[in-house]
Amino acid sequence: MWRKRAGRGGGHEFSLEAFPLDMRAALVLKTTSAEQQGRTAVLWQNYERLNDSAKKRAQCTHNILLAYQALIDSGEKKGKAAAAIIESSGISRRTFYANLRKVRNVARADWLPALAGGANRAGRKKAAVPDDIWELLKADYLRPSQPRFSDCYRRVAALADEQGIALPSEKTLFRRMQALPVEVRVLSREGVQRLKSLYPAQERDKTVFHALQAVNSDGHRWDVFVQWPDGTVARPVMVGFQDLYSGKILSWRVDKSENTEAVRLAFGDLVERYGIPEMCFLDNGRNFASKWLTGGIPNRFRFKVREEEPLGLLPQLGVQVHWATPYAGQSKPIERAWRDFAQSIAKHPRFEGAYTGNSPVTKPENYASQAVPLADFLAIVTAGIAEHNARKGRRSAVCAGVRSFDEVFAESYAASAITKATAEQRRLWLLAAEGQRANARDGSLRLLGNRYWAQELLEHRGQSLVVRFDPENMHQPVHVYQQAGAYICSADCVDAVGFADQQAAQEHGRARRQFMRAAKEQRAAEVRLTPDQLAEQYAPTEPEEEYLESKIVRPFRPQTNGSAALAAAPVLLADEEEESGRTARMLRLIKSDQ
Repeated sequence: MWRKRAGRGGGHEFSLEAFPLDMRAALVLKTTSAEQQGRTAVLWQNYERLNDSAKKRAQCTHNILLAYQALIDSGEKKGKAAAAIIESSGISRRTFYANLRKVRNVARADWLPALAGGANRAGRKKAAVPDDIWELLKADYLRPSQPRFSDCYRRVAALADEQGIALPSEKTLFRRMQALPVEVRVLSREGVQRLKSLYPAQERDKTVFHALQAVNSDGHRWDVFVQWPDGTVARPVMVGFQDLYSGKILSWRVDKSENTEAVRLAFGDLVERYGIPEMCFLDNGRNFASKWLTGGIPNRFRFKVREEEPLGLLPQLGVQVHWATPYAGQSKPIERAWRDFAQSIAKHPRFEGAYTGNSPVTKPENYASQAVPLADFLAIVTAGIAEHNARKGRRSAVCAGVRSFDEVFAESYAASAITKATAEQRRLWLLAAEGQRANARDGSLRLLGNRYWAQELLEHRGQSLVVRFDPENMHQPVHVYQQAGAYICSADCVDAVGFADQQAAQEHGRARRQFMRAAKEQRAAEVRLTPDQLAEQYAPTEPEEEYLESKIVRPFRPQTNGSAALAAAPVLLADEEEESGRTARMLRLIKSDQ
């Protein structure tokens, strides 16, 4: 019933039968529930790690034992039930009783994982590897250069042999290396960008918008050599704006490089054609985050944000700017369009020989054999973007595999409230040429080889002015401002004409005569007095002379030479005479006292 406990600590051990029945039941329930829960969790965890073939073998054994237990529950004796099951199943007697031992003291609900042997397999000891050798192997294998594991194992095995250490096999250590967290292996060998791709991309529902409510923008360098008007050959860069709801490319500009001016002009084309969007998603590149576009936005994470800096174009128009991650197609869907253009437009037959390939290792055989003139390049790109927008069967959520970007945009645009830009707002995105000095004689301006003039410029002859213009439409009127920012006028382009062009000379003469006639009429309206009337108003008159009288008179006395000459005595006034008398009397009194 009880005995002294062997080992350190001493004490006594009691058998379960030494306790009353109710206490025995409580102890059994308490110990069984805690132990059984832990054992059950381990059994099923190990079972889940097994492959399908091991699970299938365990299920077959499980069915045999369930049949044996069913015979026992029906009243059959254990020996007869075991003999019948062994004969019918075809397993050996030794295997049958070995399986019975596996489920001894195991709840019937846990027989299946217990028969699978996962616990035994999980309990096996790993081959011992010294910590310094294991750390050395991990540091060698988990490098950005991605060495082969065989090379790493060979190096560390040579070092272990020198120290007299026996290592497990290469396959064993490779399995142990593969058991490290996959994110650790990917980060160490493939880098941050590859690790980022392991995390599921966010799915953004663009159907919450309507047409022109939100747009996104990015730059794209074409894989095509283009010959520019100045004779240089370079790959052009396109800046575009895309509608997020429909996926339609709304506007774009092409230049030699991605710059702030191209972004401003492309955005101006968007507003001019369709209206002002509510939101714009941009990456934090230097050209998109410049103060001329996004100045005044507190969360602009490029350049210094100063309180005194002027508002950029987008804040002035009330556009909410959201910064997107560069090279992230989930946050800027326009990058998906660039990938389409790289296949459907950049490989156009007209660009054969000018196509560069999308990387240095994919150069075509006829690399740089020709360059496409800029005019031809722009014509093909324009047609390609139009086809891209009009192509039916788009698989986006709003197109549903049937309609095109143009169709869904037009449908939503017609039913949406769109903000249009005023004439003053439309001048904001034009490029500014500062310090353009007006001609001192007629006030005309010269810009990029063109001459511009308006009558209002006469008041600003010789002054330094600011001119806003579109570099791709230089024959359109330009807008002229003072240096302080005040708007002056819109100046038309004055084209140069042929030296013997009589019709142009006549038109110029008529325009000049009209200008002079208008000036004369304005002068007549402003100057109402004739020269005679003006002379009469300013006729001279004789001034009246005022007689002045002196209060002090000095009489004239002739001067004489010699001792007998007497000096001219000054004529004293009444007050001076009285004072002189008092002084003489005082002198006499002083002498008499003496």
